[in-house]
Amino acid sequence: VQLQASGGGFVQAGGSLRLSCAASEGTIGGYGMAWFRQAPGKEREFVAAIRGNGGTTYYADSVKGRFTISRDNAKNIVYLQMSSLNVEDTAVYYCAGGRPITSTVRRREAYYYWGQGTLVTVSS
Repeated sequence: VQLQASGGGFVQAGGSLRLSCAASEGTIGGYGMAWFRQAPGKEREFVAAIRGNGGTTYYADSVKGRFTISRDNAKNIVYLQMSSLNVEDTAVYYCAGGRPITSTVRRREAYYYWGQGTLVTVSS
């Protein structure tokens, strides 16, 4: 499965963006999908994840209530709706796919398909 992230850009604090992750050469159906991000000088960190059937979602505490992950298996796309953005959300955002179990859903090593990343820059 090839993943292509898009939708990043420049936004002012308090604004919103929607990221998309489109899959090709395979289907995301049956895979858990997630978003991670990496800020300059920092390690890649978990943002949000969603189960294969879309029934269960997981969020990092730092984005809970502001970000929403969703998926459209028919279109082979995963979304990350981001609202109330702040400068700490500035990072390269990566989508990922795998078959994590509940205890590993927030861990990078649980995912084996990765997109190339899309940059989100939030200004104050």
